Amino acid sequence: MTNQEDLADYDGSDLAMEERLKVDDKKVDEMILSLNQLASQEDPVGVERFHFTHDNGIKVVNKTAAFGTILIIYESRPDVTIEAGGIAFKSGNKILLKGGKESLKSNLKIVSLWHKALEENGVSKDWVEYLNYNRTETQAFLEKPTQKVDLIVPRGGEKLIEFVKAHATCPVIVSGRGNNFVYVHEKADTDLALKVILNAKTAKISACNALDKVLIDSKLPNFEGFTAMLVEALIESKVEVIVDKSLEYFENTKTIENEDIWYEEFLDYKIVIGTIDSQEHAINMINKYCGGHSAAIITRDNEAAQQFMESIDAAAVYQNASTRFTDGGQFGLGGELAISTDKLHQRGPIGLQHLVTNKWYVYGEGQIR
Repeated sequence: MTNQEDLADYDGSDLAMEERLKVDDKKVDEMILSLNQLASQEDPVGVERFHFTHDNGIKVVNKTAAFGTILIIYESRPDVTIEAGGIAFKSGNKILLKGGKESLKSNLKIVSLWHKALEENGVSKDWVEYLNYNRTETQAFLEKPTQKVDLIVPRGGEKLIEFVKAHATCPVIVSGRGNNFVYVHEKADTDLALKVILNAKTAKISACNALDKVLIDSKLPNFEGFTAMLVEALIESKVEVIVDKSLEYFENTKTIENEDIWYEEFLDYKIVIGTIDSQEHAINMINKYCGGHSAAIITRDNEAAQQFMESIDAAAVYQNASTRFTDGGQFGLGGELAISTDKLHQRGPIGLQHLVTNKWYVYGEGQIR
């Protein structure tokens, strides 16, 4: 009922936001599965990563260690309140949760359940804390935290990310935008390409791993026939199709008016289709425009696929599969705190084993230098 109240209060102006806000039985089952997967994993803290014995007898050991306190600022998604809390707690970190106003009632209910579970197990409620702040209060906290914060993860749109980066006074891991690409190579299986593109675009438009751009190699046999089938299938799925000038002859499509659209993440029933003349051209376009999240090549040529995957500057690269798999649970991590498009300290889904830093333990017997 609590989530129904949040949904009733939401104005519905953003389809993706509303989809992320909704908590139904399927999403509750996914939350439970995430926590069960986390519970079954090894403790990531205290794992030895390196050891060395000095000539003078000093023993040097490097082990994983908790960050301390992590702040996650996110929009709309009550399931993040479960996943982020679980990953942080399992890795020995305190979590500060700052959700959006649109999901406040749902988040507060979930946090109350967190506190109940912690108390029942004799653990302090302080491990999971909700910051019920407005924008001004959030900015003040970022600039002058009232408690120690070791890491901040903004998880949401570009405006949220820029807001956090502008005001934060401690390290920030950016859970960045999608703007994901599929390249249909000249040796693609076109039936497979059609299936993958439709799934990546339409299965969940609110996800950052959803597809936004398709590049089709002009050397693809039956190029026109495949492109026509793709456009028709997308339009049947209620997707707005925008094409480059080489494809403007297709009916019921729009032609690109501003090249900046190549940079956009849509989070909507919208897609851009363009023609390229080589794999090198596709790689250059993707590296220029994509958000560093996910990119896929559809091809039967494994050598070409490997070259593509090694050349693309993104957190996850695919051959013959949907970009919708870029997700902590799907990658076997038991959920994720966020999907990082930064390169430090972790790229892609941030799972349990990534939410640690490291610490050096040095054992001596009076050695001096």
